Amino acid sequence: MMIWSAGAVADDLVGGCCCCSSCPSARDSVVAYKPANPLRHFTVLAVESSADDTCAAVVTSSREVLSNVVIKQHDLHEGFGGIHPMVAIEGHQRNMPTAVRRALDESRVPIQNIDGIAFTRGPGIGGCLSVGSNAAKTLAAALGKPLVGVHHMQAHALTSLLTSPTEEHPEFPFLTLLISGGHTLLVLAKSHSSFHILANTVDESVGRTYDKVARMLKMPWGTKGPAASLEEFCRRDIKDPNVPDIQPFTVPMPGKLAFSFSALHSAVERYISKSDVFLTEDHRIALGQAFQDAVARQLCTKLVQCHSMLSRKGIEVRHVVASGGVASNSLREALDIQSLEQKISLISPPPELCTDNAAMVGWASMYRFLAGDYDDYSVELRSKWSIETPPDIPQYQSSDALTVC
Repeated sequence: MMIWSAGAVADDLVGGCCCCSSCPSARDSVVAYKPANPLRHFTVLAVESSADDTCAAVVTSSREVLSNVVIKQHDLHEGFGGIHPMVAIEGHQRNMPTAVRRALDESRVPIQNIDGIAFTRGPGIGGCLSVGSNAAKTLAAALGKPLVGVHHMQAHALTSLLTSPTEEHPEFPFLTLLISGGHTLLVLAKSHSSFHILANTVDESVGRTYDKVARMLKMPWGTKGPAASLEEFCRRDIKDPNVPDIQPFTVPMPGKLAFSFSALHSAVERYISKSDVFLTEDHRIALGQAFQDAVARQLCTKLVQCHSMLSRKGIEVRHVVASGGVASNSLREALDIQSLEQKISLISPPPELCTDNAAMVGWASMYRFLAGDYDDYSVELRSKWSIETPPDIPQYQSSDALTVC
């Protein structure tokens, strides 16, 4: 395995100049180190801090996840009812050194054998992103390693290429449902670096709606957060036969290729406020199940509508990847009962890789590392960043041009 020489890189960075880093000759040369012969077997140390999870992982180009450390902050934010940006930033600052050290120790890869450093460049909470960015840039510059900044949602979309058996890999083009705390997107993945948004939410994300309904139903965050606690709560059996039937909530905007969840959380709120009796635990379970059913029906209805639209345009899609913190078994079960003219295979990473993690960031960076396409150490964050405009990777563009209007 090639080892970059920190001394040689230091010479490159200063360019033989003894002046300070503000000197133009020094500043212009602060770029990622590029070996003459790019490695085909590559090991990446990646960090992720876009929201409230502090993450670090070591991943190889052979699809090995050698370590995957996630440090949660749920206990810090539960009292605020959501992520408090300053509290999250302080948590990342405390946790990031520990996460990186654990990732290296658990992977048993010496730091000198790390070939590249990856980090989440965006989108996310700006201050939170800066903690991971500064950690990655400092490590890369000090060790003389190449650096790649990754699009957070692109990393979610490509995770199944890391976790699925080779014979079950999704084939481009495939649809991906990106459902998380901050996003609800239905995207056509045309290649490793080319994505087209087909449907977005017109109001709030499904993850935010889950959090609001979890608070309405008085769910404790626990160790997994409000959405996961609600899903676990709704798996319980209803024992009281006198629990009233709850009429299914309607799917909004029928026929329109867009999501809307604010009406759903408002419907749950109205149901609770109009209830003449105290909601027992079984009643809350029934209401939570009705809410989850409505979420799954909306996602699946829009997915079927999108698949039909693509078929009319002559674009064949055989796989759907569901990723993000809200991807769950309820979505898979709902999709299975939909009548499709052409069967779609639903692929979802393991639960621990559906939520935010650094393993997906390391894997999403791999294509750029292997192509020798690195970022400068001065690369800036993008807290708002459409998945349609990630950095171009000419070496990995699909040869089949797809046009979707």
